Amino acid sequence: MTVFLSRLRLPLRTLLRTCWCGLLRHLQRFVLALAATTLLFGASAHANSGYTQTRYPIVLVHGLFGFDSFLGVDYFYGIPSALSQDGARVFVAQVSAANSTEVRGEQLLKQVKNIMAITGASKVNLIGHSHGGPTIRYVAGVAPQLVASVTSIGGVNKGSRVADILRGVAPAGGLSEAVVNNAAKAFVALINLGSGGTSLPQTPTAALSSLSTAGSLDFNRRFPQALPTGCGSGAELVNGVRYYSWTGTLPLTNVLDISDGALSIMSLVFGEANDGLVSACSSRLGKHLGDYRQNHLDEVNQVVGLRDWFSVDPVTLYRQQANRLKLLGL
Repeated sequence: MTVFLSRLRLPLRTLLRTCWCGLLRHLQRFVLALAATTLLFGASAHANSGYTQTRYPIVLVHGLFGFDSFLGVDYFYGIPSALSQDGARVFVAQVSAANSTEVRGEQLLKQVKNIMAITGASKVNLIGHSHGGPTIRYVAGVAPQLVASVTSIGGVNKGSRVADILRGVAPAGGLSEAVVNNAAKAFVALINLGSGGTSLPQTPTAALSSLSTAGSLDFNRRFPQALPTGCGSGAELVNGVRYYSWTGTLPLTNVLDISDGALSIMSLVFGEANDGLVSACSSRLGKHLGDYRQNHLDEVNQVVGLRDWFSVDPVTLYRQQANRLKLLGL
């Protein structure tokens, strides 16, 4: 019996030694593979560090009742940091939350000149949301030599049915106009309080007039650059300026988003594809880059990033646009 056990012990030790050596070899391979993967991802991150590094600064322009940051929450939620972390120089303009396109455009023009003086750049890339669309078009129209590109996102380029209805409820010169104007001014004052406030002039009824169909038609007669005749794309290059646009066409994207209910109700007045405030056709400008499962606030990654889970991340669209501009030398 003792002899039998002694004979058995040697193969068992050999077996254990073999298993242990095999385990060590597998562990070594795993560590090497992990190191290689880490180096690969590190190289990839390093390669993408200039993904959004445009030649000219990017200037983001807010829409009606917009702001740069309200109670610590950016209007373009998470977008400036996403662009700047991969190389872009990003500035967020602060224009009147509610005023005519021309007034906002002149305010933006001054800021563009200041940005150029600060950075030494000879041009800027303008990206505007909602009323920011016509606002940046104004600057490109009066000073095309200062603008490398215009990107309109959910832009009110041919008017909004919602503005038509509100302007109809508050006809010029009537008592209802004064009521609407004062109520909107109070709302703007609240925005200014939460965003640090500015002394910029606010005239909400002037904003509604600019955003109405009639007001937009008048503006477009003076600034027709890159507008399509129908519901397709317009000219991509006009007076040395590149023009682009995209929009959302899904008013209700997340039931947890407090803004979706109101946008869904307002979307019913259109009778065509829209984002809750602007029709898809009205948003067209220059080369149209697509319609997405987003509503009007999703287009700027609001409210705080709540959106349709099956849609492309809004931040990704801004990054892709920055990269597109980069590849064009802009």
